[in-house]
Amino acid sequence: MVGFSLFRSCVVAELETPCTKRGRCCNRLRLLGPLQAIRHLTLNPTSVTSLVKATTRSYQSEDVRGFDHWTQATFQPLNAVLGGANFTQGSYQMLQNRCRAASQLKAFKLQKCHRVAMATHAQKREGDISDAFASLSGLTPEPLEPRFATLKSELIAGKENVIQESFFRLLEALREEIATVKILKSKAIPEIDFKDIKDASTKFSSEYKRRGAAIIRNVIPPVEAMEMKEELREYIAANPQTKAFPSDNPQVYELYWSPAQIRARSHPYLLAAQRFLLSYWHSQDPQALVSTAHPTIYADRLRIRTPGDNIFALGPHVDGGGPERWEPEGYGNAKVYESIWQGRWEDHDPWEISSRLAVKSDLYRGVGACSMFRAAQGWLSLSTTKAHEGTLLVNPMLKHATAYYLLRPFFSAKKGPMSPKTDAFDESFLSPDNWVLDCPQTSWLQGALPGKGQELSDMLHPHLELNSTMVHIPEVRPGDYVAWHCDQIHAVDQKHEGTTDSSVLYIPACPLTAHNAEFLARQRQAFLEGLPCPDFGGGIGETNHVGRPGIEEIEKASQGRDAGMVAFGLQEFDSSAVGLSDTQRELFDRANKILDFYD
Repeated sequence: MVGFSLFRSCVVAELETPCTKRGRCCNRLRLLGPLQAIRHLTLNPTSVTSLVKATTRSYQSEDVRGFDHWTQATFQPLNAVLGGANFTQGSYQMLQNRCRAASQLKAFKLQKCHRVAMATHAQKREGDISDAFASLSGLTPEPLEPRFATLKSELIAGKENVIQESFFRLLEALREEIATVKILKSKAIPEIDFKDIKDASTKFSSEYKRRGAAIIRNVIPPVEAMEMKEELREYIAANPQTKAFPSDNPQVYELYWSPAQIRARSHPYLLAAQRFLLSYWHSQDPQALVSTAHPTIYADRLRIRTPGDNIFALGPHVDGGGPERWEPEGYGNAKVYESIWQGRWEDHDPWEISSRLAVKSDLYRGVGACSMFRAAQGWLSLSTTKAHEGTLLVNPMLKHATAYYLLRPFFSAKKGPMSPKTDAFDESFLSPDNWVLDCPQTSWLQGALPGKGQELSDMLHPHLELNSTMVHIPEVRPGDYVAWHCDQIHAVDQKHEGTTDSSVLYIPACPLTAHNAEFLARQRQAFLEGLPCPDFGGGIGETNHVGRPGIEEIEKASQGRDAGMVAFGLQEFDSSAVGLSDTQRELFDRANKILDFYD
């Protein structure tokens, strides 16, 4: 008996033999990726030879229909060869999907992408949105392993006094900021109409940078947005096997490649809105390989929250990692929060982008932990939704709140609150005089657990007064785009008290970076195969979904423009374009190589 290694060597020998059929060469080793799915096979030499011939015949076919009829043309002969003993239907499906992926790329003349498209990557375990948050998973805050106490001590070593003084200044500044937010409430969130983004007012710009969140009105025409929601309903109805949370009353669907999502992400108006939001970032390093003028597409989930739901009650939280924000291998070595760790929280610049490029926000491979750099998180509204109707809340104190949730784990209260009610802490409890820098440090990182998002609460983060400072965004309508900073605290209504659905497509704004290009290559493969976005739970995803779009749909959604295809990693970045900086040209060339457009 021989195993995978012999099978692979036979395939290599077969594929490296030039094919003269129609003058095309079939020496690309495109079969090696799919074969990773069937490593468990043990075959005798005769079976290997037959399997190689049957498989390579299908790969050498230039007829796209030959791939579509893979089951009839290849699976049945393989069944006869193998007797159906070790070659499972799941393995067949994997091979079929990989072949269809290759055929799509071939049909769009993207031959140079074959190798990346057929490459394999380790999927995360299966899961849903509840796996990303402790509160939805039934977990409670707790101390972490002892190494985190050491990590915290090292982070402030030699700076204990300035850190304590900085924290006390922060508490005083928070009082003023909280008083302002209590007056403004939802009015703290700036708004702008899509038609005005080319000439945004100074007031909007300053408020957006201060508050961290904004609404861009009428990005997608309302009628078109409503069509997208109807497409979603049809896609879900046609595929009742779709995973969702909670399973008995779905609110958040594990869908990434529905026609509506493909259409929205590639829409030229949405890409223009993202380009506008990304323009508020700046780089202290002129040589940093990042382009905010070229958004890239990230495939996230969707929500159709129904009236009365109180299960998808996600409280205040921050995405982009948990303990990673304190760890050297996460945000530390990148020095994103360096001024905060130096006792100068006032100097922290949340809009500086070059320091973000080296961040590793998913050290624990959490299900739903995002590894792509999302400068702004966001969603496209498909409903008319007001406060308390299953909508979004944000904390509009971006710099203050960020500094607080980072410094809070280093301090403890001398005396507890007079009342256990978290919505009315007494002044003596909140006073700086009642708080002291821990010595020695504990292993607590309030609300942060490995592999989960950072969650906040009044009990763990009392000075933020979250009951008052988590404000509802203004009413949204179909086609509005809501965005908030990647460090921003946000939440979802505890209960949907409205009478109609609260539906959104989660679509963040991601700049082009080398790291994001690497993710695009993996995401492109997942799209072609119908698998979940690489950041999310594994499994077969939409592999067998009826009506799942292909590259043609992305090209159509781009409305004849290249931006949508480029942003998805399906068309190369034009490094010869007029007006690019030298840094952008270098980044384009690197991204094209990562995406396998360059040899």
